[in-house]
Parts: sequence; structure tokens; C-alpha cells
Amino acid sequence: MTKSPGETSKPRPFAGGGYRLGAAPEEESAYVAGERRRHSGQDVHVVLKLWKSGFSLDNGELRSYQDPSNAQFLESIRRGEVPAELRRLAHGGQVNLDMEDHRDEDFVKPKGAFKAFTGEGQKLGSTAPQVLNTSSPAQQAENEAKASSSIAIDESQPTTNIQIRLADGGRLVQKFNHSHRISDIRLFIVDARPAMAATSFVLMTTFPNKELADENQTLKEANLLNAVIVQRLT
Repeated sequence: MTKSPGETSKPRPFAGGGYRLGAAPEEESAYVAGERRRHSGQDVHVVLKLWKSGFSLDNGELRSYQDPSNAQFLESIRRGEVPAELRRLAHGGQVNLDMEDHRDEDFVKPKGAFKAFTGEGQKLGSTAPQVLNTSSPAQQAENEAKASSSIAIDESQPTTNIQIRLADGGRLVQKFNHSHRISDIRLFIVDARPAMAATSFVLMTTFPNKELADENQTLKEANLLNAVIVQRLT
């Protein structure tokens, strides 16, 4: 490797594997495993601010909605996934994402003073608080199968798959007709997790983070086709 002018070389300890050569011709060389470097993850907290013409992260610059890479970033969040950019920041740790809606405002570059976020946020990758699920894996699978069979699907009508992120950390994917209502999703969750029957919860979208208050709406009316829905305890 070539060095730029003025660059000083700093020795780095070798961390890979190697062979210990035999002391005599008849002695075989032995492979010695190197010490693996430890990668410690760190929790990352990011505030996503949505503006009229783009978005910003924390106190960063405006990022245009028209940029394909930015559109992919937002699409990952809409699906309830952690964008690759944030995963790299966390190095395997937890990513906590809060959202601020300023879509009726032009971008305002933040000043030096820091103002703490006081709104609601959603932790990607998990939902909180957690619910203790006391069912065995076999019983849980049976409950989920029973819940799925209880949803009457009209194959002659349009269908959609809804992914549901549960408060106990589980995930469900169920096929519905466009004409099914949000209340049908609630009943499906209770059938799949009977312990939820006595628990108060709301259903929310992931992006934007919005409570589905009118459960009489059909999935098509609520724009929930192929959507990700989050269960939040109240």
C-alpha cells in the first residue's frame, strides 16, 4: 500500500489466524486461530422530522423526497423495518426512532440549542410494553391456526396480506379481503392471542405513526392494503 506524503505508519496488532511453522522438517505446521475482534453494539436514538419537501434526521440537513435513496429509506420505515443506514449506526444495537410531523412547514435548520423531543415515538424492531405470553409454542401455533381459519375469505374478491406486530414481540401475517374491517383485525389478534382479550390496546400504522380510531372502516377505506399494523397497549 502507498502512503500519502507526511503520513506516518502506526503498527496494528495482527488479529487473524496463522500457521506456526514446524521446528524441524518432519514436524507439521500447526494452524493457530487468531483472536476475534469484538464488535459491541450500541443503542441509537434518532428523531425523524418530516417536512414539506423532504425530511431530516436529528439536526441534520434536509433530504429530498425525490431522491431515490431517501425514498427507499422512508419505504423501509413504512414497512416497519430498520433502514440499513440506521443499522450501520447501531452496529447491531437497538434503534429507537421518534417521528415529528412538520409536513405543512418548510424546512427549518435547527439552531445550536438542543430541544428535547416530547412527543410519541415507536421503537423499531419491538413494541413496548411487552406482554407475557404463557402459551406453549404448540398451543400458540394452534391458536394462530384457529384464528386464521376464522377469517372468512371470499377468493372471488380482491385480497390483501396484513402484517401485525404484536405487543408481546410476535408477528402475524393474515390474508383479508379489501372489504374486511379494522375490527376484524382486532378479533383476529384476540383469537390468536387469547390473553389479549382482557387487555386494552389500540391498532396503529407504522408510517405515519397513526392510531386507527375508526375500526368500522374497511381495509381499503383506511388505506391499509398490504400494510404493517402495530398493536400498542393502553
